[in-house]
Amino acid sequence: MNTHDGFAILDRLHAIRPADWDELARHEGVTAPAVSHSFLSTLEETGCVGNGTGWAPRHATLWQDGRLVAAMPLYEKEHSYGEYVFDWAWADAYARHGLHYYPKWLSAVPFTPLPGRRLLGRDAQARRNLLRAALEHIHASGRSSFHVLLPTEEEAAWLRDAGLLMRQGVQFHWKNQRYLDFDEFAAGMNHDKRKKIKQERRRAQQHGLDLRWLDGRSATTSDWSFFHRCYAMTYALHRSTPYLRPGFFVELARRQPDAVRLLVASRKGQPIASAFFLCDEQALYGRYWGAIEHLPFLHFELCYYQAIEYCIATGLERFEGGAQGEHKLARGLLPVVTYSAHWIRDQRFRHAVQDYLARESAGIELYLDELQDRTPFRST
Repeated sequence: MNTHDGFAILDRLHAIRPADWDELARHEGVTAPAVSHSFLSTLEETGCVGNGTGWAPRHATLWQDGRLVAAMPLYEKEHSYGEYVFDWAWADAYARHGLHYYPKWLSAVPFTPLPGRRLLGRDAQARRNLLRAALEHIHASGRSSFHVLLPTEEEAAWLRDAGLLMRQGVQFHWKNQRYLDFDEFAAGMNHDKRKKIKQERRRAQQHGLDLRWLDGRSATTSDWSFFHRCYAMTYALHRSTPYLRPGFFVELARRQPDAVRLLVASRKGQPIASAFFLCDEQALYGRYWGAIEHLPFLHFELCYYQAIEYCIATGLERFEGGAQGEHKLARGLLPVVTYSAHWIRDQRFRHAVQDYLARESAGIELYLDELQDRTPFRST
């Protein structure tokens, strides 16, 4: 039996029963896969976060009469890798002035730029009580800063009210307008974009590949091994090191079989490429892809067009394409504003960051106007 009461920092999610955590993470009947106990604890238990990774779990929790009433995924970070909201310039400015930016506090889903709740709780009051307690702890810790990445708009307002600086970003999401099929979706686009999509799909289909959608139950160990090979090759092409270990995908599929999707492209029974997605009752979330040989337009087919077709066929409300990627606009994914919140201890740097964010925000607004002017859909 858990004896916690009040606020507590936990360095292992294993200390919390999965059902208790997931009950708090559930919103409108859905537990977003990336903030589930299975996802976050699998990161810890397969060594993707924890000792030697620069991600030290320090999950913030609030207890009442021995029962968990609110929680926030929280980490002490020794670097800024795997975050998708970039603060390297801030860290560099600290270093040039002889100050230590790391370790810092971070509330986010590691390696996963999916917007969603970061303050989990049985009700709004419990979530706000947790935020107050967590901020007291963070302020007393002496760390340089605290960052909350991709919270909901509601949480962003709470964080702004608590004195954090707000930052906007842009992602690209596809929304299902109850399309009957992909052709009906494409019919709503302007002539040039529709023609381009047809050409890209035709070129991809000329490779003669067989496509298979798999979930955590149907994907085999061999499927996951091949996918990780593709995933690692994608990072290698960008001269980077993959964050997630092979065992993570196998274990996540075992623990959360309905929340993972793997799309495998094969030629004569030999896998050539694969794409990995997360999934819940509302949406499909694009994450990683890779191929062992370069085939033109295969990336667009596997990562966007097949994902859209899957959402239409299964009735999912939307497809979230992940971080960045303006090229997604031409393929029917529209811009969506995202948020992050930042507390900076040093007042001099706080003022400098505040000024920078004000100028960046004005640029984001202009960028959104530009994207709206470039919509791929026909005027109605």
